[in-house]
Amino acid sequence: MNETVSVMPNPSTSQPSASDQPYLLRNLPDILPEGKAFPRRAQQQIDLLLLALEALELGGSELMLASAKRLELDSIVTNRVAFWRLRCSNPWRRSHTHQDLTPTQAKALVLIVGDRAKQLTALLRQLLLAEQQVRSRQLPFDNHFRLSEYLERFRAHFKSRMNNRRVRVMLYNQSKQDLNELALDLLQKLLFCTGTVGAQRLWVSLFDGEVS
Repeated sequence: MNETVSVMPNPSTSQPSASDQPYLLRNLPDILPEGKAFPRRAQQQIDLLLLALEALELGGSELMLASAKRLELDSIVTNRVAFWRLRCSNPWRRSHTHQDLTPTQAKALVLIVGDRAKQLTALLRQLLLAEQQVRSRQLPFDNHFRLSEYLERFRAHFKSRMNNRRVRVMLYNQSKQDLNELALDLLQKLLFCTGTVGAQRLWVSLFDGEVS
């Protein structure tokens, strides 16, 4: 069943003015003016990166909320429900809200992605090295336990949360190989987010379609 959730703005969770925003939020350039719809492809990409982070570590959602608090983004990502609603801007979601992210909300999610990716840099490098080794030996990914575990968790998350009525989602769900390749591509994009300006690189790349 296609679950469509209509979410009305909550006046009690209004966003801070630009001058009151945390430095890290202001440090991302205003490529889109506030009030203009954030690109749907970018909304989808952010949520998929968050999905990959969830597949990398147990309790991933709680760790992302902890990142939001540490980065002083809790005026935007106020709690677990608010975080879920922001992620449901992804048009592939079963519970797609049909409500676009504002640039400020998108910036907050990008900062969370960058923060968690930094914490997982060593694991990301380990898994991408394992991918290269497995491919070079022409072995199945199941031959590497940690890589196989990540791929299995990602596939499970994707299938349970994405709307199979979307043609691209349906095609992914029909092909384990394609879904694995998507998960591995997201690892590369997460590694791109590490480093001192990782969040800035990700943010800018969302507008030109390149995160590689």
